[in-house]
Amino acid sequence: MKTQTLKINENDNVIVALEDLNAGQMVIHQGVPYQILENIPAKHKFFSKDMEAGHEIIMYGMLVGKLQCPVQKGRRMSVENTKHAAGAYSFRGVKPFWKAPDVSKFKDTKFYGYHRSNGEVGTANHWLFIPTVFCENRNLDIIKETLHNELGYAVGDKYKDYTQQLIQAIDLGTDLNDVDFHSDRSSKKSRFFKNIDGIKFLNHSGGCGGSRADAASLSKLLAAYANHPNVAGVTLLSLGCQHLQVKDFLHDLKLANPVFDKPLVIHEQQQSHSEAELIRLAIRDTLRGLIAVNKTGRSAAGLDKLCIGVKCGGSDGFSGISANPVVGHCADLVVALGGKVLAAEFPEFCGVEQHLIDRAVDKATADKFIKLMSEYDALAHKLGSGFYMNPSPGNINDGLITDAIKSAGAAKKAGSSPIVDVLDYTEPATKSGLSLVCTPGNDVEATTGKTAAGATIILFTTGLGTPTGNPICPVVKIATNSALALRMNDIIDIDTGGVISGTQSIESLGEALLEYCIKIASGTEIPKAVALNQDDFIPWKRGVSL
Repeated sequence: MKTQTLKINENDNVIVALEDLNAGQMVIHQGVPYQILENIPAKHKFFSKDMEAGHEIIMYGMLVGKLQCPVQKGRRMSVENTKHAAGAYSFRGVKPFWKAPDVSKFKDTKFYGYHRSNGEVGTANHWLFIPTVFCENRNLDIIKETLHNELGYAVGDKYKDYTQQLIQAIDLGTDLNDVDFHSDRSSKKSRFFKNIDGIKFLNHSGGCGGSRADAASLSKLLAAYANHPNVAGVTLLSLGCQHLQVKDFLHDLKLANPVFDKPLVIHEQQQSHSEAELIRLAIRDTLRGLIAVNKTGRSAAGLDKLCIGVKCGGSDGFSGISANPVVGHCADLVVALGGKVLAAEFPEFCGVEQHLIDRAVDKATADKFIKLMSEYDALAHKLGSGFYMNPSPGNINDGLITDAIKSAGAAKKAGSSPIVDVLDYTEPATKSGLSLVCTPGNDVEATTGKTAAGATIILFTTGLGTPTGNPICPVVKIATNSALALRMNDIIDIDTGGVISGTQSIESLGEALLEYCIKIASGTEIPKAVALNQDDFIPWKRGVSL
């Protein structure tokens, strides 16, 4: 008989519905009968016993909320009867024991990436356009349209064809519903530079007009992207009068890499005779740089050179049961192989702080995490919010009633290895193993920050679906449930719904995910976010985002 329910931890007092349960239905879980008192949609939870107001709700073996009113066994957990609650946290000493997974099958495995002079290895080879200020965004848009079309990186030809057909139908006076859209139709050009995976553009809204602190943070972020192992060369466009000056960027770039040796093209509009000259020279000098970096191809590297970011977005009640644990097992494999893993989204650590602190390798690492968490949450409260307000309406509708529930499931994607470092926003990952990176939970801000820390592949789990990507770091979309993977198969790469149905194990899917990462890192598999040019980039202004 198919399993209808799941109790994640033996100490939990709520049970997860793996499929829709109807009012009046009797279900048996581990030999115990439960009368369902109201409709329980799949992904939601029901209480396993009668409880009074103020009673602590335990899930994943952790405190995730408190009851606001009495509830009966079999009643659905909801925002009406449950409010967020989380325990206090502190450093309780080092607990270094970790049983690493068996990685013998991957011991001699290599991937084929782009080797940089500082010893890092990229999984892709991009040329990057960076504006020091939003005033240059339009110039970047013009250059992007030109280079993408002429060098073979455009992806919108099928929509242009469709629009032309619609215009023709309007001219002929025919019904627009009769015009067929052929999603497989494309006149896309082949790439002119075979060893260049993309020409990417970091359009943003900063660099001037905000605080000087925002401009300084943006400078460090842009420098981190320029120095990223997936970047082969950079074109920098500046207006000239903005807060973020070229000299500030160059200063931060030198701090990031004192021996930075990639081609770097710089043009400042207020020093040009015209906008047309600025664009013309930027295109010409970029092409010269592309000729040089196109000479470098892929070569073998050990899996210890991988740097994997883990992220969840559009989460649902299955995220912490299927996709996140699968990613967590993959993360543990990478750590055991000597690679780096980056887990971010500090608002989604609310409620699991103690669990993470207990995994820190030393007091300094734990103290830095505590400091960044408490300062971030305090600033969010000062601005009229707080970590407890993190779940979105979509999260809540699909079973994530409190932030602590969301966090407990989100933490699963970080696996179980020791935490070797804690990084503030734009700090680079330098240590092998699992590091925590301070970013918001917001999908694009988090992937933007995680890439700045050095992630060369991001594993992104979702239960509701999201088109999030990154300009320079391949983003792999992993569905928590098979219905989503089928419905949005144009943006989903991996389906972990087999964990929910009981047909696949977390461990087997975690190994398969690592094998997929190796193919991506070698350029033999292209994630759908990359193929679709889902190049999202949003710098974080501290404290205004969860």
